Amino acid sequence: MIPITDPRIEEYLMGLAPEDNPSLLAMESRAKALGFPIVDRLVGRFLYILTRLKQPRLVVELGSGFGYSAWWFARAISITGKVVMTDYSPTNIAYAKEMFQESGLIDRVEFRVGDALKIGRDYRDIDILFIDLDKHQYREALEAMIPHLAPHALVIADNALWHGKVVEGEDDPETRGIREFNDFLTGRKDFFTSILPLRDGVMLSYRLS
Repeated sequence: MIPITDPRIEEYLMGLAPEDNPSLLAMESRAKALGFPIVDRLVGRFLYILTRLKQPRLVVELGSGFGYSAWWFARAISITGKVVMTDYSPTNIAYAKEMFQESGLIDRVEFRVGDALKIGRDYRDIDILFIDLDKHQYREALEAMIPHLAPHALVIADNALWHGKVVEGEDDPETRGIREFNDFLTGRKDFFTSILPLRDGVMLSYRLS
């Protein structure tokens, strides 16, 4: 695996991003204890900024875990907006509800248990689509959801550099899925796309129409 960012740089950036919200710290501790993948604080702060700039009415997450990334979206969205988080695990959703209740954000979130791809199709005019499910499903998820996006929507995807495996010639289903997704979205003329080498790579794509 190739480190995306020098650990010294990450340490420096984390030092510039202190947080004292107890729910956020609890989620970070839970992720560390369980070895559960989350976008981490630096990406979370980036999601917050994008949300404040975009002022979306609807954010839909495909793959939410126990709500870490959704928490950042909900923290930034207006009181008239809504974040839809999806996960196959009732346990994850129950924990997320607890954290959002403690943070006073629960009214901004809709909690859905089940297949993210099926749930996502229930929504229209999505302003921000966040993709963080099984990596071999990324392209399938995007193709299914494009008709459900609002004009000028943002598509954000985590793990776009997949631990550096995208450049190492590996051909396992997950790495292949990320490569295909990256090629597909960056090659589309109706989206303008960039990948930020932040944490494990964050893809940000803007729908041009």
